[in-house]
Amino acid sequence: MEIEVVKNLIKKHTMNHSEIVCKSLTAERYYRNKNDILTYDRKKDEDSENPLRNADNRISSNFHGLLVNQKASYMFTAPPLFDIGKKESNKRITEVLGDNYAKACKDLCINAANSGIAWLHYWINDNKEFEYGVVDSKQIIPIWSSSLNKKLLGVLRTYKDIDDEGETYDIYEYWNDTECQAFKKKSSDTIDEGLQAYSMFTSFIVDTNTLQQSDIFKHDFGRVPFIPFGNNNLMTSDLDNVKPLIDVYDKVFSGFVNDLEDIQEIIFILTNYEGESLGEFLSQLKKYKSIKVENNGDADKSGLETLTIDIPVEAREKLLTITRKAIFEQGQGVDPQPQEFGNASGVALKFLYSLLELKSGLTETEFKLGFGEFVRAICKYLNVECKSIIQTWTRTAVTNDSELASICTSSMGLLSNLTLYKNHPFVEDADKEAEQKKKEGEEKQQDNDDYKDAFPNKYDNEEGNKDEQ
Repeated sequence: MEIEVVKNLIKKHTMNHSEIVCKSLTAERYYRNKNDILTYDRKKDEDSENPLRNADNRISSNFHGLLVNQKASYMFTAPPLFDIGKKESNKRITEVLGDNYAKACKDLCINAANSGIAWLHYWINDNKEFEYGVVDSKQIIPIWSSSLNKKLLGVLRTYKDIDDEGETYDIYEYWNDTECQAFKKKSSDTIDEGLQAYSMFTSFIVDTNTLQQSDIFKHDFGRVPFIPFGNNNLMTSDLDNVKPLIDVYDKVFSGFVNDLEDIQEIIFILTNYEGESLGEFLSQLKKYKSIKVENNGDADKSGLETLTIDIPVEAREKLLTITRKAIFEQGQGVDPQPQEFGNASGVALKFLYSLLELKSGLTETEFKLGFGEFVRAICKYLNVECKSIIQTWTRTAVTNDSELASICTSSMGLLSNLTLYKNHPFVEDADKEAEQKKKEGEEKQQDNDDYKDAFPNKYDNEEGNKDEQ
């Protein structure tokens, strides 16, 4: 691709991308419990000039982080399993996924929840091994087709790098279905004046037995090696629905704490007091725990009083409770506050997770498309035929184990043993449990045979005597 075309491509797509980056940064900040309350400009508040208001506590509530982690754990504590119809091929796919697969799933979910979309990049390393990794969503600018199926035509990856001399550069990688081209410019330069080809790829030349630097990297995947994982059908962040509510909660709660701190300071009202200075008055009060005030009769108002601040406690508590409830309703999560559901039925527990399940279902629909493309890329690397992919998703939720165990017991004879093992709360791997059960049955049968051989019964002896006669 000619450099002028790349310049126009970068200028066209980076303008809209800056808004996405800004929203992603805000969501990630809230995920790390760095809410707006921490940088809130108190000067805009009318109470900032109130002499009775001195406390300035800033308390950030990590509701967004809780909701995001809740969804990630609910969906990916047990990551999806894949079945392409051949046991040996499934085993090879599992080996390629490796130990990092579960963490990659959670990272994809968290990135998607914050940015609206997550990206997975895969490649072949120098040892001809298949590798993959989660890319920061803020670095990716997708180039989509205008067709209804919205095909990914290319990916522009942008990030910053610092050379050995301390100079900061903006790096641009443009990936399509055949190759990647690299470009760079100084961060202080504009696109038009500073963009140039960047030889960042190293290739080995067999004929000359030497290494060669190039700005172009060829691949044979036949498609753009970046896979999108949408958070939902609109690709919006989970923060969008709850940010105003979280800000309200933080402001009210912080104000509540400030009020409690302010009322700890007693304000003295001195009437017709002509003694020493206020500093001396407080010093004497601290030392002697008493004061002396002259009074000229019943009509004289001279004396000492204290001023207290009334706090609308009930109103604040009610508002915090309502806001907290709204956060978990709008955020479609499970409120972890202690509740009386220790012996709740399976139906009640399912109702508790109903909103979280609705949100997870939208994410699962989008993620299934991404995982399907991912598995097909692995199959191409393994040179394995892949016509259809069965994905098995498992939720991690609080369950009524005794109720599930009772259901499995009552279903014996109606359902296969393997189905019962898969749904039993104490069984993690149904296939291993079935093998272990079969092994124990064989061992028990062998023990019974050995016992019969050691102690033949009377009937067997009588039959043996008849045969001898």
